[in-house]
Amino acid sequence: MKISIVTATFNSAGTVRDTLESIAKQQYAHVEHIIVDGLSGDDTLAVVKQFAHVAKIISEKDHGIYDAMNKGLQLTTGEVIGILNSDDFYTGPTVLSKVAAAFEDPSVDAVYGDLQYVQQYNIQKVTRTWKAGAFQRKNLYYGWMPPHPTFFVRRSVYEKAGLFNTSLRSAADYELMLRFLLKYNINLCYIPEVLVKMRAGGMSNASLKHRIKANREDALAWKLNELEPYFFTMWLKPLRKIFQFNPINLWQK
Repeated sequence: MKISIVTATFNSAGTVRDTLESIAKQQYAHVEHIIVDGLSGDDTLAVVKQFAHVAKIISEKDHGIYDAMNKGLQLTTGEVIGILNSDDFYTGPTVLSKVAAAFEDPSVDAVYGDLQYVQQYNIQKVTRTWKAGAFQRKNLYYGWMPPHPTFFVRRSVYEKAGLFNTSLRSAADYELMLRFLLKYNINLCYIPEVLVKMRAGGMSNASLKHRIKANREDALAWKLNELEPYFFTMWLKPLRKIFQFNPINLWQK
C-alpha cells in the first residue's frame, strides 16, 4: 500500500526541514512525498532538494494553501493520502507504519490520531495537546473534529466526495471533514497516540477578530453541506480547546 503525503510550502525554509526529516526517517517504505510550493522567495526549494525521498516538486503561484493542497492531491498516486504542512512533523519513525496497519482493514476509510502544538522556536516545549478520542458521529454536533494534520484518507474517498472547497479561507479542512464524516458517512479508525507535532500559530486562532471570522466560516461549512448544527455547535468548537492548553509552556520560552 502506497501512502502519499502532500506538503504545501511558501517561504518555509525555517521549518520545512523538520517536516522533510520526519518523513525521510519513516520505517514504512512505500511513501510518496509531494511538495507544492507557492513560488517561495527564500531557500525553501533548496532545502527540499536536499531530500532524495521527495517524489515530485512543483513551484508556481497559487490561490492559497487549500488550492495548493488540491494541486498536490491531484498529483498523488497512493491508495492512502495524508497532508503534512511545512510547520508540522511526525513524532517518530513508525507513524506511517501504524497508519498503514490500520488501513489493512478494508472497512476503514480514514485514520486519525492525536496532535500536539509546540513552541515556534522550541519544538521540545508542548503548548497544547489535542487528544481527539474515539470517533462518534454525534460528537461533530458538539464541536468535535479530528486534527486535520493526523487525518489520512483513502484516495477513493476523495474521488467520491471531492477536494477542498477553496472558497473558504480558514474552514476548508473543517468543511471537508464534515462532508466526509456526515454527508458521506465514511468509517474512521482512531490511533490513540500523538502522531503529529505542529508549531503553534494559524490564521483561525491568531486573534479574536480572526476567531469570529473562523466561526462564520465554520457555520458556512455546515450550510454548504445542507447540514443543520445545534445552535451551540459553533461556540463549543473553540471552547473545547481550552482544556488542551499547557499554560506553563504556553508562556515560557
